[in-house]
Amino acid sequence: MKTHGQSALLTLRKNKLATASLAAVVLLSTCSQKTAAQPSLQGLLTQVEHISGKKEYLASPFVTAGNRLYMVGHQDGKFPDLGWHITGEMGGIWDHPIKLMDGFTAAITIGQKEVCLDKADTFINYPFANKHLYQQVTNGLDIERLQFVPDNKEGMVVEYTFINKQSKPLTLQFTWTAHTDLRPTWLGERTNMVDAPDQATWQAKTQSWVAKDQQNDWFVVFGANVPARQHHQNKSCNFVSAGKGCAASLVYTITVPANGKTQLPITIAGSYKSAELANRTFADVQKNAYAYLASKKDRYATIDQLASVQVPDKKLEQAFRWVKYNTDWLIREVPEIGRGLSAGLPDYPWWFGADGCYTLSGLITTGNKQLVYDSVDLLNKISEKENGNGRIIHEVSTNGSVFNPGNLNEVPQFASMIAEVYRWTGDKGFLRKYFPTVKKGMAWLLAENDKDKNLLPDGFGMMEIHGMNSEMIDVAVYTQDAFASAAYMASELGDKTLAMDYQHKADLLKTKINTDFWVPESGSYADFIGTKAEALALVEGAIIRADTLHKPWAVEELKATRQKLRLLPEGTKKGFVLHHNWVVNTPMETGVADPDKAAIALRTASKFTNPFGVFVTGIDRDESAGTDEGSFTLNKKVFTYTGAVMTLPTGVVTIGENNYGHPDEALGYLKRMTKTFSYAFPGSIYEVSPDYGMVTQAWNMYSYAVPIVKQFFGIRPEASRKLVVVQPQMPSTWDKASIEKVTVGDNMVSIGYVKAGEQLTLSITQKQPNWTVRLAFPKGKYRNWLINGKTVPVKSDADADFVELKGNAIRVSLQ
Repeated sequence: MKTHGQSALLTLRKNKLATASLAAVVLLSTCSQKTAAQPSLQGLLTQVEHISGKKEYLASPFVTAGNRLYMVGHQDGKFPDLGWHITGEMGGIWDHPIKLMDGFTAAITIGQKEVCLDKADTFINYPFANKHLYQQVTNGLDIERLQFVPDNKEGMVVEYTFINKQSKPLTLQFTWTAHTDLRPTWLGERTNMVDAPDQATWQAKTQSWVAKDQQNDWFVVFGANVPARQHHQNKSCNFVSAGKGCAASLVYTITVPANGKTQLPITIAGSYKSAELANRTFADVQKNAYAYLASKKDRYATIDQLASVQVPDKKLEQAFRWVKYNTDWLIREVPEIGRGLSAGLPDYPWWFGADGCYTLSGLITTGNKQLVYDSVDLLNKISEKENGNGRIIHEVSTNGSVFNPGNLNEVPQFASMIAEVYRWTGDKGFLRKYFPTVKKGMAWLLAENDKDKNLLPDGFGMMEIHGMNSEMIDVAVYTQDAFASAAYMASELGDKTLAMDYQHKADLLKTKINTDFWVPESGSYADFIGTKAEALALVEGAIIRADTLHKPWAVEELKATRQKLRLLPEGTKKGFVLHHNWVVNTPMETGVADPDKAAIALRTASKFTNPFGVFVTGIDRDESAGTDEGSFTLNKKVFTYTGAVMTLPTGVVTIGENNYGHPDEALGYLKRMTKTFSYAFPGSIYEVSPDYGMVTQAWNMYSYAVPIVKQFFGIRPEASRKLVVVQPQMPSTWDKASIEKVTVGDNMVSIGYVKAGEQLTLSITQKQPNWTVRLAFPKGKYRNWLINGKTVPVKSDADADFVELKGNAIRVSLQ
């Protein structure tokens, strides 16, 4: 992987928008007329950070995305069938809740020789666009293909640049063929979305094709802003795909000047409502493409500026910056349903409860409040419509069809996420709007799912393993955290009685987690609490799994466990460690674990890792896992998460290490995860490390933002009180670091951190001088506190020494 411009930050220099429409310098043989030269899209990408992909991953997916439309293809420029949710259909161009195209092909003909552009030599990714380079297509001719999706538009632009390296003009024929596939999204049949064959019609006035599904008002329009020499409906370049689409081609004769360039932009637009809307979008995007790309560039500069970090580990710094960009790629907006963060591409382009709650808890630290609000509103609205009792949905397709009405973990995660967003915004209206859902959900959780009334709900949590639906550790932990969060929210809203009730339940659950779930002989919290019979059934399945995966150590351990289980009295109910699932680390993630148990459990967790992070299911680890840095994708004939190391489990352990004062260990996990950054898809981190599953994944925001913003820089606000607690906990190797423009309520906070020997200097600035900054460190860590050059008295509580300060600029020296 090579990063052009030495990982330079996205340039913040503003571009004056061209008011003229975008056009190509194309010489048409039919009329011998040259259009006026206009700015190309390529010019807007100079000085923008970009990352080149690896040659060995050219035959793997990329994404170019907007909130309304996105495209998934391969880095070599092809569009093979890919994905499993709708088998082979998750690639191409999507305008949810419908698909527009399986993809497109392009070919050039010079004389009698035709060359298909299906083997790009290089793929380059930008934060808001990407590019394929085809070198030496024929003697003296290079071609570049650039694409981007404008914000808020059901359209996109694919711009081709023809580069003539010869000292004489070059004339060629360029054929661009769309392969339509107007079809419904996953679960479309539940809302009477029935696919039918597509039919294409030529529109002479706009020199474009419009294709329609013959039984539905689903449309896609495509064409260039210059007349086509020909148009026909023959397939090209041996494109093969499933589905009921059709092929339609555009043919242009192009002359490229000697040692010069010519651009040809192709515009694609869709609608799931009418041909009129598709044509309107087509005309709009074609005319304003340059302005829309410039606007998107400026918006991404803002994403970069907010919660912008500089740390000694430059790859980690770059990965966090791109995780912010990745998150923006995953905004899925269907106006009839809502706007919110989807889970991942290409197979999870819709909305999830658990994924959303993790992601939004991290995203709020990066200043994107509106996206957080929109996503919360979408989750709440769909959950209320589907369930109406506070239960939060697990998964809903973009046509509004709910696949899973909710596992047990989603309800408490939603409650804790609402509290976290409120801490960062101080928005009482937000809290009043969603606290009723929290109250209903917590009541439903215990009334409907706690059979023995011991405060431990019975049912599936994050681990969707058959049979693991008794009293699960993650459900218990998230429920405990949710009751504590609900107590805080009730208190903020003035309901002291309810707050006391919630806090009492949280305290009882904390005790249960640290007694009933703790398994001393395993040095771990239990996967679940269940009966002897439940445990025996699960261990048999685990033995088969471990044996199938050729994990002899796990088979041996599980057989020994089975023998112990058989000796237990009938009717025994206790905590069991069978799978070493990652969820056993959730007590450290939320901080509910007793410190002595946390120390032991975190050491145990470190055994179930490979160089990229933490195994989802610990028994899948093998003896080579400690050193194996190879691909996960190889030899996977059927999509499966078995044997996976994933970014969420790694992030959970990272947060757990930080919670118990181990920033060096936390950084170690972040470094493992960052090894997967740009491993396969440049500028992104796969769901399964290093190169499997979703090519970009929403919850990576949680795994990076929480450790970096809330823990290393120690920013933990109470915006309703105009209070920002700052308690840095930096890795020992970080002598200099900064974070800029962290949004808290109507405030904006920046922190500079410099350590020289025993002396630490902090520079804290804030937009609102009347806000209180509470600067805290562990008790006794520093004896001398100088604030703006003056010694100040230090206060202490049970855990920390602290000072409380106000003002726009605060300089602190500590020794």
